[in-house]
Amino acid sequence: MNPEPGFTNPPHGGVRKTDLMRVTAAVADPSMTPSTERDRVHACDAACCSCSVIAPAAWADLGRRIEWLEGRTDALARSAADLAELVADELGKPRHEAAIADVLALLAAMRWTIRRAPAILASRGAGWGSAMFLGRSIRTERAPLGHVAIIGTWNYPLQLLGVQIVHALVAGNRVTVKPSERSPRTHSALLALLGQGLPDGMLVWTDATREAGERLLAGGRFDHVVFTGSSAVGRRVAQRCALDMIPSTLELSGSDSALVLADADPVRAARAVWNGFTMNAGQTCMAPRRAIVSREAAPSFLHELRVLAASAHPVTLIDATAARQVDAVVHEAVAAGGTPITGVLESPSGRSMRPQVVVDAPESCALARGEHFGPALAVLIERDDQAVLERHLGYGQNLSASIFSRGVPTRAMIEATGASIVTVNECVVASGHPGVPLAGSGESGWGTSRGADGLLAMTRPVTVAVTRRGADVPVGPPPALLLRVLGWIMRANLTRRHDPST
Repeated sequence: MNPEPGFTNPPHGGVRKTDLMRVTAAVADPSMTPSTERDRVHACDAACCSCSVIAPAAWADLGRRIEWLEGRTDALARSAADLAELVADELGKPRHEAAIADVLALLAAMRWTIRRAPAILASRGAGWGSAMFLGRSIRTERAPLGHVAIIGTWNYPLQLLGVQIVHALVAGNRVTVKPSERSPRTHSALLALLGQGLPDGMLVWTDATREAGERLLAGGRFDHVVFTGSSAVGRRVAQRCALDMIPSTLELSGSDSALVLADADPVRAARAVWNGFTMNAGQTCMAPRRAIVSREAAPSFLHELRVLAASAHPVTLIDATAARQVDAVVHEAVAAGGTPITGVLESPSGRSMRPQVVVDAPESCALARGEHFGPALAVLIERDDQAVLERHLGYGQNLSASIFSRGVPTRAMIEATGASIVTVNECVVASGHPGVPLAGSGESGWGTSRGADGLLAMTRPVTVAVTRRGADVPVGPPPALLLRVLGWIMRANLTRRHDPST
C-alpha cells in the first residue's frame, strides 16, 4: 500500500528523510499507518479483490517502474543497518546473518533487476519460421498478469518477500500482500519502504494474521497467487486456487540431501554441511536435512562434524514451540537406534538449542525424512557412491541438493538428483544469487520465482502478428503459379529435412 498517496521519488533516486522516519515508525509499531491506509486494506479484503484490476496508465511504462525501483534501492541501502537490527530483534537471528542474508541479498536482487529487467521483458521477434510466413512481422510482448496476491514467509522476511514484491511490481502488476504473523514488524517496515513512489493502490496489504490469509483467498479473485511455506499449507492454497482456476507459484518445503562421495574432501564437506544446516538456525528451505556419506569418506567426515558439534553454541529459533519440535524429532531418531554424534543430547532452553547431529538414524525416521525445520542433521552411511544416490532418491522433496566430490559430477548424476538447484562442494549459499531461479517440483511445489525465469513468471506472453498488404491469404483456390511455388517450397523443405548434411 502507498502510505502517502501522490508521493513521488526525489530527483536522481535520492531518499527523503521521511523515508527513514516511516521505516522507523513501522519498526516501533507496525500498526502505525494512516487511517486512510488502514481503511483501504479493509476495503481490499471486501471489494477490490473480487475482480482483476488493470494497472494505471502511468505504471504501464517499464522505464517508470525501473525509476521507482532505483529510488527504493537507494532507500533500502540507507536503511540497511536499522532493518538488519529489526530482523535480528524480531526473529532472533545473529545481526550479521540478518545483514547478509536478508538486507544485502535483497539489495543485490533489486540492483540485478534494475540492470536486467529491460532486456528480460523486452519485445522479441519470432525470427524466421518458413517461407509461408513471408510478409508477416511476428513478435512477442510481455504483459503483466494483472492482480497478484503474495502470502509472505518469515524465515528470510526481507529477502524472500522483497524479491517477490519487486518482481511482481516491476512486471507491471498490482500486488496484495499477506504479511507473516511471525514477522509482522519486519514485513511492515519492508512494505512501508517499497510502498513509496507507487501509483495509489498499486501495493496493498492485509493484517499479519493467519485468518487474513484465509480471508484473502476465500474472498479474492486474483490473476496469480504466490505462496511460500510448508507443503501442508501449500496443498490447501493450491486447492483453494483450483476452485477459481487461479494459477499459482508455490515455494514449499525442501527435504534436501548432501551427498558426500568417496573422493570428497571430507573435512571440507563436513564444514560446508555444518554451515548449511545451522545458518539461520536451520530454518532454511534448502538446508541439508541429511548427509548421505559414502563409507570411504565417513570416518574423517564424522570426526570433523564431531569437533564442530562439540564446540557449537546454541542458536535461536523462531519460538520455543519450533525448538521443541526439532528436539522431539532428534529424540525419536535416537530412540530408534541413532547415535548422537557428541554422545549426549541437550534439551532446548526456550527457543534456543544447540545444533544436533544423529549418526546412523533409521532411514524411515522423521529426522532422516527431513520432517523438521531447525538445526538438526541425520547422517546416513552407504557402501558406495551409487548407494548414496539411490538412498537420496528414496526421499521425495528435493528442492536442492549438494554433491561433494574432488571431481566434477557428471550431468547425468546432477540431473538424477531431481533437484532444481545443485551445489557442488557447498550448501545453500549459491541459491542466494539474484539470477538463480527457484523452481520446486512435487512436494516442494511448482512454478518459478527469482532470476529471469521468476520475473517472466509475473508476466504473460502476448504475440502480435502484423500482415503486410499483399501477403494476405487468397480467398478460394490458389492460382496455378502460387501452387507451383508452394510445391517447390515443400520439396525443398522435405529434401532438407532428410539430408544428413543439413
